[in-house]
Amino acid sequence: MESMTTWTERLILKTTRPILKTKTMYWLWVGFLLLVIGWAAYSYTRQWQEGLIVTNMRDRISWGLYISVFVFFIGISHAGTLISAILRASHAKWRAPVTRMAEFITAVALIAGAAFVLIDMGRPDRIFNVYLYGRWQSPIMWDVMAITTYLTASVLYLYTPMIPDLAMFRDRLKGKVDPLREWFYHTAALDWVGTSGQWKALGRGISVLMLIIIPIAVSVHTVVSWIFSMTLRVGWNSSVFGVMFVAGAIFSGIATLLIFMAILRRIYHWEEYITELHFKYLGYLLASFAAFMIYVNISEFMTSGFKLEEGEEFAFRQLFLEDFAGLFGFYVLFGLFVPVLIVLIPKTRTIAGIVVAAVLVDLAMFIERYYIVVTGLRVPLMPYEPADYFPSFVEWSIFAGGLAFFALVTTLALKLFPMLAVWEMVEEREHQLALEAGEDLVKNGVVVAAGSAAIDEFGEEEP
Repeated sequence: MESMTTWTERLILKTTRPILKTKTMYWLWVGFLLLVIGWAAYSYTRQWQEGLIVTNMRDRISWGLYISVFVFFIGISHAGTLISAILRASHAKWRAPVTRMAEFITAVALIAGAAFVLIDMGRPDRIFNVYLYGRWQSPIMWDVMAITTYLTASVLYLYTPMIPDLAMFRDRLKGKVDPLREWFYHTAALDWVGTSGQWKALGRGISVLMLIIIPIAVSVHTVVSWIFSMTLRVGWNSSVFGVMFVAGAIFSGIATLLIFMAILRRIYHWEEYITELHFKYLGYLLASFAAFMIYVNISEFMTSGFKLEEGEEFAFRQLFLEDFAGLFGFYVLFGLFVPVLIVLIPKTRTIAGIVVAAVLVDLAMFIERYYIVVTGLRVPLMPYEPADYFPSFVEWSIFAGGLAFFALVTTLALKLFPMLAVWEMVEEREHQLALEAGEDLVKNGVVVAAGSAAIDEFGEEEP
């Protein structure tokens, strides 16, 4: 059997490979993303100079693509902290290779999503007025505070478990990377040497953050949904929106994580660590939330459709029969039912099949965010013809820039941060080997011993 030392060394080499080796395709990809972002920046300068008239948003439909993208990005941010925290809390033994990636998605998606709120404002410089003169009775004020709190907690939750791996990078990559990154690893490692006191403090810190982050994450998307459901507009006035938005956020978050895992697994050949088992387990979660979303949608449309209050008929016709019937049909069929079937059928329950399901889910959830925003504003409040809306070229350009920004930050992060949680994976393997050998280990003792062994392999001080 392969020794633990050999396995750990190979894991470290695989983890540091993106930092030390850069192919031409990487720079071509970065250049392409910069071009897209540059075009988006030019489009935004037009919007800044000429005003929101360059978009197709008007007085009756004042929210459109930008707010849809904001809700979508805030949703996929649940891929990280919430999923990671739930897996930690449930002691899922297979979680270690995927938690770090999930936590990165959270931080980047939150920043990208929050940026679209500023983009949607005609005068983004007035965002500070929300803090200075905001009314606490307004759901928008709640949303600003919730997202700010969530971003702060998410960055802490990403950084804290990363400290031992940053210390490993500090020592292993000394003299192999540029001075700026050397300085970053030395500073960010916080003088970590792996003493027993440091491991205990790290364990307590992760546990506290894990318990705090779950209610914060749930509250964030609940508050996002309240921006809509706290109004009297037909299509938005719903008490189930909080549940629907939180479930949809986790749903799209899992899908984004699966896509991200598949890309990194293919590019950096991490098949040994991100296995088919990880895709299947996350695929089961994806299918479970798809089934739950089916239930929530049926409950929402049955209760409102059965009563069919004033204005509801128009809302139903545009979703089921007219303007948005195609988008709504795609959402229901390919975003909810097809992913469940892909995961349930053994022949399609493969890595490729689950990734296809994840792509369909992300597309469908973006469509859902779009039609929720637009159809709610199309319902006439007075006896006039309903307004029409389709995003302008400027809006699509800025949207593409937002996606490119998300991809660029995660791409550049590969050159700085460890995307695999090395010490947790070493700990997980040591625990697995101990169980296979029939050793009787105390749970807390496992954490300390495994962490100690991992740091010892990196050449650090043994506790």
